[in-house]
Amino acid sequence: MWSRLTASLVLILAFVTSEQAYANCGDKGLWLQVLGSGGPENDDKRASSGYLLWDEGKARVLIDLGSGSFFRFEQTGASINDLYAILLSHLHVDHANDLPALIKAAYFSGRERDLSIYGPSGNHLMPATTDYIERLFGKLGAYPYLSSYLDGSDDFRLIPQNIDIKRHTVQEISQADDIKLLAVSVHHGPIPALAWRVGLKDKTVVFSGDMNNDYDTLEKLAQKADLLVAHNAVPESVRGAGRRLHMPPSSIGKIAAKAKVKHLLLSHRMKRTLGKESQTLKEVRHSYSGPVEFADDLQCVAL
Repeated sequence: MWSRLTASLVLILAFVTSEQAYANCGDKGLWLQVLGSGGPENDDKRASSGYLLWDEGKARVLIDLGSGSFFRFEQTGASINDLYAILLSHLHVDHANDLPALIKAAYFSGRERDLSIYGPSGNHLMPATTDYIERLFGKLGAYPYLSSYLDGSDDFRLIPQNIDIKRHTVQEISQADDIKLLAVSVHHGPIPALAWRVGLKDKTVVFSGDMNNDYDTLEKLAQKADLLVAHNAVPESVRGAGRRLHMPPSSIGKIAAKAKVKHLLLSHRMKRTLGKESQTLKEVRHSYSGPVEFADDLQCVAL
């Protein structure tokens, strides 16, 4: 009986340890934490795209919040009150789906400062970020009971802002509180999309989002970044729709090398790239010789 009980406890502890191994990045220093390292699949055992930037134990900038990432946000112990801004690379489900859950949770957080949400302007396939937020939380939206966060009658307001996807030059978006935000339009097939650069004190992190590099803009945004988070959604051999939407490993390596980034983190790891890490790394290494890691949910990377 005791041996079976002991075995059960070991299994429970092993599960908890594996789930929470990365949950706390620590109270000191600057960190990038991966909330979701997967894509839109339902059997990759990963949350969809989401990232947090931490400064001295406080979560300051949230980049994307795809399906499952809000639960990961909770696991990290992050406070909604500490967020300076939310950055959206684009509005696909696996990058923005958990936003309503975060806003609802803010009701219980006691936040009193307005919260900016930056994302791409729209086109015939996708609404602009301002329209997207209105469609979610406006009085005629999907969640009209949360419209007080738009009309100024609650403790804080959501301030959505569009970033022009027609401009293929780096745009400075905001600068305050030791945080500097820059963005550039990237090519994600027909979907309006952005790459983001966040300066936090003396460190910079760049997020490629989903893109195929047809605009050749990420290299400009990523110049000498301390960390480039690049999405590894397709293998080198991909053709067709996958290649029109995403960059292969060889492109990631070339961008990282030309931009002279100090560290490369490969995320958005879908089933077609999982298990192919050695092949992916080989393609990246044709151009880039710096440190390379493959992202997992809740992983912390020191800056």
